[in-house]
Amino acid sequence: MTPIQHNLQQIRERISAAAARCGRDPAEITLLAVSKTKPASAVEEATAAGQLAFGENYVQEGVDKIQALNNSALAWHFIGPLQSNKSRLVAENFAWCHTVDRLKIAARLNEQRPADLPPLNVLIQINISDEQSKSGIMLAALPDLAREIAQLPRLTLRGLMAIPAPEADYQHQLAVCRRMASAFSELKKSYASVDTLSLGMSDDMDAAIEAGTTMVRIGTAIFGARDYGATN
Repeated sequence: MTPIQHNLQQIRERISAAAARCGRDPAEITLLAVSKTKPASAVEEATAAGQLAFGENYVQEGVDKIQALNNSALAWHFIGPLQSNKSRLVAENFAWCHTVDRLKIAARLNEQRPADLPPLNVLIQINISDEQSKSGIMLAALPDLAREIAQLPRLTLRGLMAIPAPEADYQHQLAVCRRMASAFSELKKSYASVDTLSLGMSDDMDAAIEAGTTMVRIGTAIFGARDYGATN
């Protein structure tokens, strides 16, 4: 077993344990392996261990891996900030975009999604900790943006994503995650397509699972420390 495969096993066990503690089925929680700055060979190692969902933060780097691996079994998620001039690459190559936070980007993704591909799955990014340095909308703006996105035929609104501010105290983590889970529950009432809450990383995964997340995003704990000199 390679280090990546060993790490994946440990993360899966941690997800199962966290789910068991709050009476949830671990099968309800998707593990998204964040492969940013890592080579395609690392993704192949993870794929050999049964991991099929991967997240990328940098558009061109992600596209290069998608094209190099050319594996239709893999689901590629774009999880980084998206600039308008990169939207076509996301629309043409990824299955998911987690970071939609304005109608302009949603409209571009809709226009640029190829007709021969299924609609692009999108999540609305919420700035749940009200951090000026973070992307995302305030919760108060969610109903209007969700309504606008739901009308775009080449997109499918699947739910919400957030990156809470770092917080060491578990109860504080849980309180923030529950605010997101509440917003997710309300959104589900209005849109049948909504089924995904992308919330929880290595440091707050347990709290996110207790709150009700359906997708956790784990990178370094699977692939090891990152070399940011390799990004583009």
